[in-house]
Amino acid sequence: MTEPITLPAFPAPLRWLNHPADWKITSADTLTIGAGPRTDLFTDPGGTDRFANAPALVGRLDGDFTLSARIRLDLAATYDAGVLLLYGNGDHWAKFCLELSPQGRPTIVSVVTRGASDDCNAFPVDGEDIRLRVSRVGTAFAFHVSTGDRFWHLIRYFALDGDPEVGFLAQSPLGDGCTVAFEEIRHSGKRLADIRNGD
Repeated sequence: MTEPITLPAFPAPLRWLNHPADWKITSADTLTIGAGPRTDLFTDPGGTDRFANAPALVGRLDGDFTLSARIRLDLAATYDAGVLLLYGNGDHWAKFCLELSPQGRPTIVSVVTRGASDDCNAFPVDGEDIRLRVSRVGTAFAFHVSTGDRFWHLIRYFALDGDPEVGFLAQSPLGDGCTVAFEEIRHSGKRLADIRNGD
């Protein structure tokens, strides 16, 4: 049995969903995950394709929380991404991505899967200070992004079955692999008072 992984910035043991090509914890609040080639987590809503081989490090957080990280990666191939993940089981999960679009732009993307995946692009982003945040608010979840202005823009507010774990994922569906750095990881057990006010 694999020993749980401890990341000081994350207040619970972590475990792998699919092992990475490489990984390291370089400080109390920085995690790096290397995804191998042709790695993804996606269930095509318009077909039979199902992918579930992307490496992810997840743990269980009870009650309300927020988890955020600055995402850094070299976006080399279409759909390369650094992801914050909610994982209930193989049919119930959600991912929040900084992803390379087919137009060659870093883009904020969210996917909520309830049997099949609901894939939604938000907007392209620029700069080196892109932060993703996932929050649980009662029985619901929220995805927010900060694009350098320290305002948390609401991207998605949704429910998800399966009592999901939360964590970090790297993917390279069409590429030869990518390495994602999750920096300045922050956790809070405080409930968001207002998901739309930018705090």
